[in-house]
Amino acid sequence: MPSRRLPPLRALEAFMRTVRLGSARAAAEEIGLSPSALSRRITNLEEFVGKKLFTRARQSMQLTDEGQAFYEAVNPHLEALARAVESQSDNISLLRLRLGVLPLFGSQRLFPRLGELRKRHPLLHIDIDTGPHLEDRVGDTLDAAIILSRGPERGLHAVRLDHNLVHAICSREIARAIGPEVNAEGLAKQTFLIHNELPESFVAWKKAHKLDDMEPAAIDHYDSGQLMLEAAAQGLGIAIMHDDHMRRAADNRLTDLSSVSVESPYSYWFVCKPTALESRPVRLFHDWLVRAGL
Repeated sequence: MPSRRLPPLRALEAFMRTVRLGSARAAAEEIGLSPSALSRRITNLEEFVGKKLFTRARQSMQLTDEGQAFYEAVNPHLEALARAVESQSDNISLLRLRLGVLPLFGSQRLFPRLGELRKRHPLLHIDIDTGPHLEDRVGDTLDAAIILSRGPERGLHAVRLDHNLVHAICSREIARAIGPEVNAEGLAKQTFLIHNELPESFVAWKKAHKLDDMEPAAIDHYDSGQLMLEAAAQGLGIAIMHDDHMRRAADNRLTDLSSVSVESPYSYWFVCKPTALESRPVRLFHDWLVRAGL
């Protein structure tokens, strides 16, 4: 039985890197080619498959619809091939990822699903860092991070993981004391719990409730979402947090002070340097995270 003709593998590598990095120039630098040489390799692949994979305009290359379909069809098989080689090789050591994660995201969303990733990629191991300034350390002490931000800085590869609503979360006792109507008089006697890095959430919540000038009795600041939820449950104040945090906590001691929908200025993002996507640990985690829809 005659073997199938394989695509030009160097051309396929040029194509995959260009798609993953989002830049032909960056892909050429990664492979060690000139931009014109990289373009020739992709042209060879286009001739092989009989489809135009990119549109070319001056220095930019944009993926066509056929190119996107080709990438989505081929990428899973390349990953499967890499896993098969790993499983049969005695020379491949552990794959190590240095990941920055906020503790609340880790406990509520990441760790309940990490077992799936370990079964899929047994050689992938993750060093978890929950320290401060995660975004600033990406590319230095971290390979990648999951951050809560209004938007990552330019120059990072970023994937938005969710959209959120801001809620005022408190104990049921505090909610009963305030009553069904949220007003400045009742809230002025309360303590609000605000995360150090998410001050605009409180501003957005007050504006949506027409309470811009409301000043509470006190504002206590936290650097931990987990501790904010526990403080709220203990009746220490009203925590301004995301609806997702409260839902995943599933704590019967907590309730929402208002049913008004308030869009959050902040979202969870996966971030890394664009070139880090060529690192197999980063790529494996990135692709799994996007598919898992955490």
